[in-house]
Amino acid sequence: MVVDPAPNAVVTIGRVRFGNALPLALIAGPCALESRAHALEMASALRDIARRLDIGLVFKTSFDKANRTSAASPRGLGLDKAIPIFAEIRETLGLPVLTDVHEPDQCAWLAGAVDAVQIPAFLCRQTDLLVAAALRKSPAPATATCSSPSAARRSATTPSSPTCARCRSSPRPARR
Repeated sequence: MVVDPAPNAVVTIGRVRFGNALPLALIAGPCALESRAHALEMASALRDIARRLDIGLVFKTSFDKANRTSAASPRGLGLDKAIPIFAEIRETLGLPVLTDVHEPDQCAWLAGAVDAVQIPAFLCRQTDLLVAAALRKSPAPATATCSSPSAARRSATTPSSPTCARCRSSPRPARR
């Protein structure tokens, strides 16, 4: 017996749409924001590739990689330096921008510079952060990506703040 699954929602970030029945679209960029020049070079190269392949592209990079395994590892440029770079990528290259957030206040600070925010999996149960992302005031949606969205996040979700669940690489072990 073949069962047709219920269709998944379409998630829109900027002008890029993601959905099971839609053409391929990518979220891509450097892990951490290293410099303005590097970000613009990477975003421009990715935009050119996406245009050549006729696929959607959302540029993603992190202004602060707070989840490093070593305290000595580079973390990115920080929020204050990142905001004008994100805005420049949106304005000059026409790409939607996605970044992750770690604190509730960051959602509001980024609202005018990015098209969506992502909640890192290690923070997906931080209720204040989830609600701030869901209620963020901006011209475009916030997208929380987390392995297990909390009830508080779901209760704050509106059509302008879709939730996308991460895929697991392996199933959870059965409880005994």
